[in-house]
Amino acid sequence: MKKKDVIIVGAGLSGLACAHFLKQERPELSCLLLEKSEQSGGVIRSHEEEGYLCEWGPHGFLDNKEESREILADLDLMAVMQRAPLKEFHRYLCRRGRLRALPQKPQELITSKLLSPWDKVRLLGDLWKKPLPGHPTIGQWAAYRFGKGVLPLVDAAVTGTFSGDLHRLSMDAVMPGVRRLEVEYGSLLRGMKARAKSGKGKGITSLPAMINFPQGLEILVQRLATGHDIRTGCRVHSLEKSEQGWRLGTDSGVLLAEHVICALPVNAALELLAPFQPPVARVPLSHICNVSLGFVDNNSIPKGFGFLTPECEGRFTLGCMFTSRMFPGRAPQGKVLLEALVGGRRHPERLDLDDTEMIRRVVADLRELLALPEGAPHFARVLRPRGGIPQMEGDHLNLLSWRTALEQNNQGLGLCGFGWDGIGINDMTRSARQAIRALDQPGTDSGAPEVKPVYF
Repeated sequence: MKKKDVIIVGAGLSGLACAHFLKQERPELSCLLLEKSEQSGGVIRSHEEEGYLCEWGPHGFLDNKEESREILADLDLMAVMQRAPLKEFHRYLCRRGRLRALPQKPQELITSKLLSPWDKVRLLGDLWKKPLPGHPTIGQWAAYRFGKGVLPLVDAAVTGTFSGDLHRLSMDAVMPGVRRLEVEYGSLLRGMKARAKSGKGKGITSLPAMINFPQGLEILVQRLATGHDIRTGCRVHSLEKSEQGWRLGTDSGVLLAEHVICALPVNAALELLAPFQPPVARVPLSHICNVSLGFVDNNSIPKGFGFLTPECEGRFTLGCMFTSRMFPGRAPQGKVLLEALVGGRRHPERLDLDDTEMIRRVVADLRELLALPEGAPHFARVLRPRGGIPQMEGDHLNLLSWRTALEQNNQGLGLCGFGWDGIGINDMTRSARQAIRALDQPGTDSGAPEVKPVYF
């Protein structure tokens, strides 16, 4: 049995990014990717129908991370990518039944109508509040540092990323860099000011752009998969260390590797790694569906990314993307494409509705906020992605500590993937590179946690 230098389990974005960086940085190593489904690329899939181009999974990513920019350059995608700059395209918040533009920079909150005069004064309480002890949820942390008036805005940010619940998601797990600033400087505002002075905070004050492609986001994983040895339809059901190296039990036999990178979504990884006794069997998931709608373009849809709805508004949709406003070519000439999200951590029961009722309720909800043309949409499709969005709740930090210990105690094993360190495309590419660079130095600290800017 010939042993591979590296076997990557999972050929979604994380696994493909691992293979890409491995070829770039360690071309002498042989590499095999194993994927249980019949198609690589994971949840990143584009859907084209009747001249409309929709997305099953993520709808884009920001162009402000080194690893993702490097991949785009390596794959010759820079010249064809579509950019929707945040400074030109607003997001909107549904507040008291109306859409209001969300501020993109902290200082813009002072003039925004989203906060009352008292709420604006309360923001400065961050300067005197001591660091919040323990492991708070995002909601607890935000209310403590800035007051309850900001919770609808924070809720919108959480909805737009995790489709999650701000009263369950762990602040320490989701935004460890922000927590580090709070502890180090005693105030987030002081910490951000200090970073800006040192030059480390450039990414916080400058606004990036949202990226996609004329063919849809799927072109990214298609290009990434080119030139790699990928075995689809191959499920890995066991993983153990032996004197010969790592033994992987698959449906078609046993494989050997010197190094194994488990690049599966976190719950699939926990199932495979159950013999190593993880602290939890699985993490909670948020499930959503994408209701894609095409209308005649009556110029009522503003130039922007779309809108988000905090839970306090009591609306049916989590939010809606103005897709064809962001990325030209997503709808036929004279039409507009809207993509509304339904479900999420707090309302999984809504996904039980059939497509007809789902479309009816979404259209009714949108009509209360947008001046849509009369009559039924010209195009309607409900996309129900498989899997779900991992929620970094509760003891997620304990899970990350277990992962570090597992890598340190098992030479040649690395873990990355959807839901470990984040859920965005930039999170995946960053952790993939770290996994490759840690092949010979397992469990190494990647340095200070990243301070992620919040873009609504």
